[in-house]
Parts: sequence; C-alpha cells; structure tokens
Amino acid sequence: MTPFEVPVPTFTQFTRPSELAGPLRRELAACWAAVVNTGGAVIPPDCPLPPVTPADVATAVDRIAENLTPDHSMLLSATLDGTLAGWLVLRREAHPLEAHCGVVNHVQTQVHLRGLGIGAALMHRVRHVAREEMGLDRLKLTARAGLGLEHFYRKAGWAEVGRWPGVLRLAPGDDRDEILMSIAL
Repeated sequence: MTPFEVPVPTFTQFTRPSELAGPLRRELAACWAAVVNTGGAVIPPDCPLPPVTPADVATAVDRIAENLTPDHSMLLSATLDGTLAGWLVLRREAHPLEAHCGVVNHVQTQVHLRGLGIGAALMHRVRHVAREEMGLDRLKLTARAGLGLEHFYRKAGWAEVGRWPGVLRLAPGDDRDEILMSIAL
C-alpha cells in the first residue's frame, strides 16, 4: 500500500456470544489494552488503572460477548487482511421510551493503524447498521474530554448535545468532562 492509499476494511457483525470465539476475544482484549495504555478507551470498572494487560480487560470482553443479542446488541469489527483493525459495540436502549435510540460504546482502532480512516469507516458503517438493520432513528455516545475525540465525532456527523463537567477522574487533579453526543439517522 502506498502512503496515499486508504485501506478499505471488511466489516463483520457479531450478534451472539458463540460468534466471538476465543482467538477473536483475545484480539479484542489486546486492542482494548493497547488503546487504554495510550490514553484512550473506556477503562472497564473491574479493571486496574493503566497500564493494563489484555488479561486485565478479558473479563470485560467476555461480558460484552455474553450480552450480544440479534435485536439489541452487536459488536461491529473492522478487519484488514483478516486482522482486527478496530471495533465498537452498538446496543438498542432497553427502555420502551428510548427503544428507537441506540448507544455506541467502545469505539477503538488498533494503535498502529490510527490515522488510516478505520475509525471513520466504523462510524459510517454503524450508522447504516443502526438505521437499516436495527431500525433505529438516533444514536448517542459519550466521550472523554481532553483527547480531541469530540472533533473526530463531529467530522463523522455527530453533534455535541451537552457535558457532565468533571465527572471523569483519571487521577487526583485530572478531572475531565464527559461529552454527550448524538446523531439523527
């Protein structure tokens, strides 16, 4: 691939726990640990603070896998040449008043593949899946301030709709806003 070529990922949707076999779960955990260790991604509640290992996030990956269901929760992966390049989770809101909305979580790109458009491709694909396959009308997500993530999501068409000031404490004296974002489908 030349420096001017943009890789085109292959997308796969996983909607059942049995579809996420051990090797893929290990790839997801390795990606998640690498992203956490570079300052990004959600740190699972039962995980130590960084640096983390894939084993530290494996339970969280298992929890995501066990909650997959065809109508309510899916994991969307992007691969390049058969290797995991990025992933995210899309779930339908459970409450009947919000069942027309979905939530996007755990948007991650392999650290060594950042800047190649994998994350943007995932964000484009999740909109299509949410609208056409799950019948959703709106998506929402939250992002940690201080990383520039809001700019990435804005470029993908998302709008900031609010903030929870200082609710994320990364370390003593390092409190960050949680940015609330939404997109109509």
